[in-house]
Amino acid sequence: MAAPKKGRGPAGGQSRPGRALAFILIAMVALTGGMFWSGHTTPRLGIDLAGGTSITLKAKAEPGQESAVNETNMNTAVGIIERRVNGLGVSEAEVQTQGRENIIVNIPKGTNEKQAREQVGTTAQLYFRPVLTVAAAAPQEAPTADSSAGTGTPKPSASASTGGKKSATPTATASTQGRALSEALKAPNATGTPTPTGSASGTPKASATPKASGTPQATPTPDAATAALQQKFATLNCLDPKQRAAVGQGVKPSDSTVACGEDAPGVWSKYLLGPAEVEGRDVDDAKGVLDQQRGMWIVTMDFTEAGSKKFQAITSKLSQQADPQNRFAIVLDGNVVSAPSVRQTLSASAEISGNFNQQSAQDLGNILSYGALPLTFDTQSVDTVTAALGGEQLEAGLIAGAIGLALVIIYLVVYYRGLSFIAILSLGVSALLTYVIMALLGPAIGFALNLPAVCGAIVAIGITADSFIVYFERIRDEIREGRTLRPAVERAWPRARRTILVSDFVSFLAAAVLFVVTVGKVQGFAFTLGLTTLLDVVVVFLFTKPVMTLLARTKFFGNGHKWSGLDPKRLGAKPPLRRSRRATSASSVEPKEA
Repeated sequence: MAAPKKGRGPAGGQSRPGRALAFILIAMVALTGGMFWSGHTTPRLGIDLAGGTSITLKAKAEPGQESAVNETNMNTAVGIIERRVNGLGVSEAEVQTQGRENIIVNIPKGTNEKQAREQVGTTAQLYFRPVLTVAAAAPQEAPTADSSAGTGTPKPSASASTGGKKSATPTATASTQGRALSEALKAPNATGTPTPTGSASGTPKASATPKASGTPQATPTPDAATAALQQKFATLNCLDPKQRAAVGQGVKPSDSTVACGEDAPGVWSKYLLGPAEVEGRDVDDAKGVLDQQRGMWIVTMDFTEAGSKKFQAITSKLSQQADPQNRFAIVLDGNVVSAPSVRQTLSASAEISGNFNQQSAQDLGNILSYGALPLTFDTQSVDTVTAALGGEQLEAGLIAGAIGLALVIIYLVVYYRGLSFIAILSLGVSALLTYVIMALLGPAIGFALNLPAVCGAIVAIGITADSFIVYFERIRDEIREGRTLRPAVERAWPRARRTILVSDFVSFLAAAVLFVVTVGKVQGFAFTLGLTTLLDVVVVFLFTKPVMTLLARTKFFGNGHKWSGLDPKRLGAKPPLRRSRRATSASSVEPKEA
């Protein structure tokens, strides 16, 4: 008596469709609300759809240094150019290598496009400059010309040799900044370098026992250039990306200057710097390594013979100064990438230690190495891409996608009849989620919808429809075996679920491999294909299956209406199997009644 009772129960167990539908409904409402709240209601378009500029750069090595044009150096150059363009607010730009010696920069139409075009082909300028003073990123009131000498707010060092990567944001006042600048620039020599007494060339005057910052000292009135630099430092706002991108433009190595530096993610400081003492080409090699003894990541630097003499001279003098004037700033393209303090005289090699992790140490090592590369870039071509051609291709692609979708729907309606209603609803939910997520990914990670990405979304229609077909066919197989719809829906699900997961896993794996091994626009295709494959799993599990469970309880589907797509006669179910099942069930009940 127990065996027949077990046979009537669904193998897959009773599901709770209401919870799954409520979950996916809440997710859809939350994502749609976030899209409207962010103000980005349409996906960001790539250069082929929005238009813009495509720049081709060719690497050129100095005579005798042809081997410098290699994969490692080219990838480092790509990283530098990406930081330049992103610093101008053009985060959707594409920078990638093409072949062995070319770099392609695609800048979509928008703000700062002209400025980005001017900067991408410029060789990165790396200099080591002495730090005169440091202040908070926001602008302060301009200091007066007759301020007395002093120093910036001290910063604690985090290094055993050359100091920490960067420390907390200082809080130097406007008057302190003015005193430091006036003292540092009061006596330039013929080369433009300040002439200090007992201090490093290009650094402010200081003694072994520095005087208190509040002690007034007589200083001469700064000239017009010093006053202009003083005003520029006071009004500089390093919180503004546009000012950060333009702060080092037109500055000569022999000039004192101002610069911005990021102490921590989103935390900026501004620096007043003396003339460059060491150039990037004086660095022979630099890399981020793990110090096994101390268990920390550091950056090691090796200098050329000429660079060693320069570095020894400046570190000998900086080591005698008080903070922050015992520090040298590593300046790339006008931005301070690190500002370690100096505790001892160094020459042929040095290390920078501080709060590094593996990524930040290797990044700084690459930046320092780039300054030593004998590479320059010639602009081979600058092409203006109009959105008209991309618009025509997009229109053609959308028409092709619409035709493909219409053919899929026609097939579903003709072959599955009433079941096609569930498939069409599921396709609509998948399309809505795909659109909303793409719109949100634009401002979140800089995702730009290009033509290959559109192709990936079109291909996903077939992948999604395939999942519905697998499930529907499993249900129909159960009905052919003589089961009614409600147990057939539950019994078919475990088998269909396994097949759907395996199929989607293969599709996602192919998309992931394609994304990793390709560059540029093909990655857009792979990303969209992978995203829609994941959404297919979500929709089938949280929408298609629960809706099928609910509709199985209706008379139209439950009784096998001829237009439901689940008519037992049309599917070839054998009536004796169903009658035999009922007879067996009836016979098992009679003894119980007796």
